[in-house]
Amino acid sequence: MKSDNLTKLRNDRIYLSPERVWLEELSALAATETRLEDYPLAADVASRVLIYDCDAVRRTAATAEGRRSVLAEWAEALLTGPGIIVLRRAFADTAPIDAASDVFRAIIAEQHANKTGGGDHFAKPGANDRIWNALEKLCLRAPDVFAGYYGNEILAMVSEAWLGPAYQFTSQVNVVNPGGEAQSAHRDYHLGFMTPAQMAQYPAHVHRLSPVLTLQGAVAHCDMPVESGPTLYLPYSQAYEPGYLAITTPEFRTYFEEHHVQLPLEKGDAAFFNPALFHAAGTNRSKDIKRMANLLQVSSAFGRAMESMDRTRMSAVLYPALQAMHASGQINEVRALDAIAACAEGYPFPTNLDRDPPIGGLAPQSQQAFMRDAFLAGQPTEAFRGALQAQAEKRLT
Repeated sequence: MKSDNLTKLRNDRIYLSPERVWLEELSALAATETRLEDYPLAADVASRVLIYDCDAVRRTAATAEGRRSVLAEWAEALLTGPGIIVLRRAFADTAPIDAASDVFRAIIAEQHANKTGGGDHFAKPGANDRIWNALEKLCLRAPDVFAGYYGNEILAMVSEAWLGPAYQFTSQVNVVNPGGEAQSAHRDYHLGFMTPAQMAQYPAHVHRLSPVLTLQGAVAHCDMPVESGPTLYLPYSQAYEPGYLAITTPEFRTYFEEHHVQLPLEKGDAAFFNPALFHAAGTNRSKDIKRMANLLQVSSAFGRAMESMDRTRMSAVLYPALQAMHASGQINEVRALDAIAACAEGYPFPTNLDRDPPIGGLAPQSQQAFMRDAFLAGQPTEAFRGALQAQAEKRLT
């Protein structure tokens, strides 16, 4: 085989491209049927989505062997099955739901009064209500409510099923008000929060890795009939490897609109899904239902560096040295940007989305992008250091 052909084949294997996504491949996966006999712990299948009765799950999980069986079945359902499970009565007692909802409504009222909060990664800002970092806010305002809410064995089991132990919760409350429009179809964090150009820079094995770093879920804080717009899903779409790129194209979004499924939820139910599953919050066509969901994003313990370091301090010290070296010809622009990449924080998350919202995109600007832009623009050192510190402070809780 000619070396140029080998190089192209290798490039195509390792790097995915928006030009190499084929709808017929997705449609073949999306046509997969869900057989109840393959999931003996499930209570039902609806629209190819697995439904679990959590009263029965709790009884099964009362033994170590039974608990392991639940975790294994859920993990396989999320990985190679439909990619989504609905957990009926995840909260057997809805009192913790009501107590948390009261706290969330108080926070939303304050946001309205202060003209803060709101926004959405995949929907028009302003129509709905959103609480960023609801996990910390609930814990600090009402630790007893937090304990009653998150002291929940179903939430713990589904998180461990997908991520193993040592997972970490984050939470964003979303209220879709009557008339609130649907989100655009998407995949979720991490790669799903990037532009197609950014996604394409990551090799295919990272596209396979991204879904196992987080688990997406939603707890229903009110009854959600279909007219209130519960989340739209495309079962089995998580199995389509180029899906992060594909779902950004009009052709695939049209397919999603024509083939998605939508299931009603009752207060206390929860839905958990593979973050690579094509999904979108639905349009609230009801007259009086303020559809409140606690959106849970559970993160793997493995997505962290071994050592902690003060990259803000490092960047403040490196910046004038780079400027001087570049001015004297000791380093060219390309190598200076490589040094910035080694120094500054290259990822925009985690951050405080109240103070550092994703304006004009899916994510706020990273420290590395900020430093790179300042260097290329020739920003003076003192101005850079002041702006760098201000950016760092915005990221704090």
